[in-house]
Amino acid sequence: MNEHTPQRTVRRIRMARHATTVTAAAGLALTAFAPAAATAAPRPDVVQQRLDALVKEDGMPAALATVKGRDGRSRTYTAGVGNLATGAGVPVDGQIRAGSNTKAFTAVVVLQLVAEGKVGLDTAVDAYLPGLLRGDGIDGRTITVRQLLQHTSGLPDYMDAPALTDFTTIQYRYFEPRELLDGALAQKALFAAGTDWMYSNTNYLVAGLLIQRVTGRPYGEEVAKRVIDRIGLRRTYVPATGETALREPHPHGYLRTGPDAPLVDYTAMDSSMAWAAGAVVSTNTDLNTFYGALLAGRLLPAAQLAEMRTTVPAELLGPGVRYGLGIQSRPLTCGGLVWGHGGTAPGHRSRGGVTEDGRAVNITVTTVPDASTASRMTDAVDAALCR
Repeated sequence: MNEHTPQRTVRRIRMARHATTVTAAAGLALTAFAPAAATAAPRPDVVQQRLDALVKEDGMPAALATVKGRDGRSRTYTAGVGNLATGAGVPVDGQIRAGSNTKAFTAVVVLQLVAEGKVGLDTAVDAYLPGLLRGDGIDGRTITVRQLLQHTSGLPDYMDAPALTDFTTIQYRYFEPRELLDGALAQKALFAAGTDWMYSNTNYLVAGLLIQRVTGRPYGEEVAKRVIDRIGLRRTYVPATGETALREPHPHGYLRTGPDAPLVDYTAMDSSMAWAAGAVVSTNTDLNTFYGALLAGRLLPAAQLAEMRTTVPAELLGPGVRYGLGIQSRPLTCGGLVWGHGGTAPGHRSRGGVTEDGRAVNITVTTVPDASTASRMTDAVDAALCR
């Protein structure tokens, strides 16, 4: 999933932010007196440079990216090693665990239900899931659907529960959504609903339960029908119950359990711990396609897309960041905003998004970086979009 501050990032890989750039063209140097043209050296590609630095300087096992430039063309990039045990290369546009990018998928389904008149954005959660949210300062009669999607509900994060403190012991463990929710409800509310903002995976756990209650169908089936199949994301899916391996070529993902501890291969895992907050598997290219289709109005009517893009300050995620309903905006150094989400799973971290004029980028590394490396990932996204 995602994270708020450097400290919360570590706690919430726990599912707990996409990739992009433009390849520079080689030029021909001509002089007035030369009898023939000489070929100049190609200009260095800023995206490849940034990925190489994430591997060589920041110690990421691998980095991969897809960038859709101003010319409308998509380009893919890789750096590092896809499998530390064998030394195999990084598959081009390999599958990744998309982490909290899942929240944007979940929010789209909820907002489609709003458009269909089946859910009220400002209706209390209790109207759909009566009696579900009760705890210390927690009452589903005072929390709205909008507050779930915007992280203003005050619900504590289930990822902070004791059962999820050691990822090495739960790599293949299956969790029922209700079990995860109980871990959140055992904690005190973060604040009274609607009075503050704080990122919490529990909000999207509840949103997934709401989707199932309203539609009468499993969460994964609704995401596939309403989002994945609708826009043709051929390499994106919600893992089935008990499914632990990635289906297509992919770089291995690694969990760092301590500063000096060896990396643990966390490629295969039971993603039920993330569910509607972070279980989606995708590729950098598919994520670019998803966010591009979303902003272009192909997944939501104009009214619901406008609600999704109505934001509140979320500076804990970075300077100038604002959070809407399942997506966030971040200012670019070249002006304008990049819209997306980003995501973290135990072996992957993704950052990226799309711009109003259709540029897109998603960058993924294959272990969860520290705060300084995470900042350089964000800088790489900006460099790719602003080239």
